[in-house]
Amino acid sequence: MTIRSNKWIAWLFLTPVLVVMALLVFYPLVQGIIYSFTDMNQYNMGSKFAPPSWTFVGLDNYVDLFASFFKPDSVFRDVIVQTLVWTFVNVFFHFVIGLGLALLLNRNIKGRGIYRMLLMVPWAVPSFVSAFSWTWMYNQTYGLFNIILQKLGFSPIPWLGDSFWAMVSVIMVNVWVGVPFMMITLLGGLQSIPPSLYEAARVDGASPWSQFWNITLPLLRPVAATATVLGVIWTFNMFTIIFLVTRGGPVRSTEILVTYAYREAFLNWNFGMAATYGVVILSFLLAFTVLYRRLIKANSNEGVYY
Repeated sequence: MTIRSNKWIAWLFLTPVLVVMALLVFYPLVQGIIYSFTDMNQYNMGSKFAPPSWTFVGLDNYVDLFASFFKPDSVFRDVIVQTLVWTFVNVFFHFVIGLGLALLLNRNIKGRGIYRMLLMVPWAVPSFVSAFSWTWMYNQTYGLFNIILQKLGFSPIPWLGDSFWAMVSVIMVNVWVGVPFMMITLLGGLQSIPPSLYEAARVDGASPWSQFWNITLPLLRPVAATATVLGVIWTFNMFTIIFLVTRGGPVRSTEILVTYAYREAFLNWNFGMAATYGVVILSFLLAFTVLYRRLIKANSNEGVYY
């Protein structure tokens, strides 16, 4: 009887959270999935002056979208490739730089608390503030980067005017914003590793590299796996940085799926196709999460399931 009452108490405390999640997450999600099977646009969506007249079109949006993937000048294919490049490069640098900083901050160095605080600033500052600041520094004539390059005798770089440099520019901004999260997460994982393991390894004559490879990485794997999944999800859906810095340009060279879905909805007013892009994004992330978790489990030597 006591256990049952405790369960009801738990559900009682969870009810407000579940209600908020249902209203803010699940209801819009289901509604977006439904809209992806319609031809909704600005003319048939309805208003206070006219009732909605959109109709269900079944899988037509999905068929049209994936059929366009095989066209020679497919924008959808280019956007997918750019999204994958954007996500992989950002998460790679997030993890590598974050792990390096975490290893440094895990050592007993003077002023470690101050360094941690300073390295958390990019994450504490709102992303739109960082985007505007970096956009100013990318200015071809008056930007900080090109002024420094000209002082050193180099030609100015068209940071936001060239397709390649525009992608480099937004990646630099997102790496700046995302590294602190990865650093602090991995630092927490490092501090949970028992120091006695390293002491035993040093007694056995293990080198620092051997300790890192055989102790640090295996025991850090659960934390790293979770942080990587979160990093992929956030980077895949990073709308703010790209939209505020380049707006997907020049000539869609920095467009990713989430910004293109926004363009389809609020510039082309094709809500049905925009919802289809949203479902495709969700499918990509679900497939990656499931596959990544299975690979981590298969490669785990500790029998840990997460």
